[in-house]
This record gives sequence, structure tokens and C-alpha cells, in this order.
Amino acid sequence: MSTKQIDTLVIIPTYCERENISKIVPEVLDSMDTHVLVVDDDSPDGTGQLADEMAAEDKRLHVLHRKNLPRGLGCAYRDGFARAMAMGARFVLQMDADFSHDPSDVPRLRAAANDADLVIGSRYVPGGGAPDWTMTRRIMSQGGSFYARTVLGVDIRDLTGGFKCWRADALDRCHPENTGSKGFSFQIEMNFRACRTGLRVREVPIRFMDRTRGQSKMSAKIFLEGLVAVWRIRLGGLD
Repeated sequence: MSTKQIDTLVIIPTYCERENISKIVPEVLDSMDTHVLVVDDDSPDGTGQLADEMAAEDKRLHVLHRKNLPRGLGCAYRDGFARAMAMGARFVLQMDADFSHDPSDVPRLRAAANDADLVIGSRYVPGGGAPDWTMTRRIMSQGGSFYARTVLGVDIRDLTGGFKCWRADALDRCHPENTGSKGFSFQIEMNFRACRTGLRVREVPIRFMDRTRGQSKMSAKIFLEGLVAVWRIRLGGLD
């Protein structure tokens, strides 16, 4: 099949997500006419091997194995974006593997990208939310987002959100290959680049749900690293 036929590609980074990948990939593929790229960070639980088996049964599923490479969300997305460009995708979506992002929302984000360069599934605009969160987690997340907005001087309510849809040409203008974030701060850095590049950014409400299978990768250490990374992003400029 010609890569020119790929309108939309959904990138799902994975590390030890075997319990979720067999379920979320079919739901994403059933949600609309799309392809999926699983970017696996050499998961010891066999996530990558399972993804290969699934890809053998469905040509819309593609797998990128990252072996003997630095792990992290930012690292995985940089490689995933490069593969998406090589595949000729016109729109590139980002989403988590653990069902915190609802696959049924994929068509809504993709449709919103017809009139925007970057669409962010936002927890912090009217209609959005995270109903499973404790008050402590809610305060930490919203406080961190406010802090990042203030330091970076950008008008995005959900700077740390990972459910996004990019127009591929706009994504290319942000030069993700030049970003320095290895982990979750990659989301903030790419949003900052989108604003500084002058992209049309739109936030649409989503309901963010806690995972029910597998182990969360978020921790207090990662949260604190993100607070420091904001200053590196702000002072580093754009390349």
C-alpha cells in the first residue's frame, strides 16, 4: 500500500503496556479510518512482540522498536514523529496506551485539526476534566500547568496533556528532532514550540481517566523534573 494513502497516523508510545496494547489498538483502529504506530521502548514484558503479532494480522498497525536507545517519552515521540513523516501521514495524533485517553475521542481531535495546526485534548477547558483524580493530584497538575504557562508566556490551559493531533506540515515546522526533553516535559516543549512558531492551537475538552491495568509512569520525581525543565525550555530558545 502506498504511504500516500495514510491520512491519519496515531502514535502510541509503550513501555510495559502488554495488558493494554491488545485492547487499545483495535479500539483506535475501529474509531475511524486511521493507522496506528506503536513505538516500543524495548519493553521487558513483551509489549513489542505482541504488537508485532498484531501487526501481522492488520496492515494498518505499524511497530517501531527502540532497542539499546535512551528511554523516555520524548525520545520515543521524536523517533515516532520521524517515522510518521517518512510514512507520509498528513495528520499525526499522540495518545497514551493506558486508556487515560478515550479512543472514541480520536475522530473528534482529528476533525478539529481541519481548522487548526495543533489540537490539544484538554482537561482544563470547559467540559474537560479528570474525574478519578484526588484533590491533591488535581492541585499539583493545575498548579504545575499554571506555573509552566507563566514561565513560558503561552496561552494553553493544558500544557502537559498528551492527547494531541498535529497537521504534519505544522509539526515539521516545530522541528521536534531539535528538542531536548527526554521525558514528560517533551509535551510542554512541543507546545511551547507550537506557540513560538505561530501555529493555530486549539484546545478541545476531554475526560482524562486513570489507568485500570498496568503501572503508571508518573511520579513525584518526574513532576519536579518537569518544573525545572520549564526553565531550560524557556531559556533555550528554538532551533
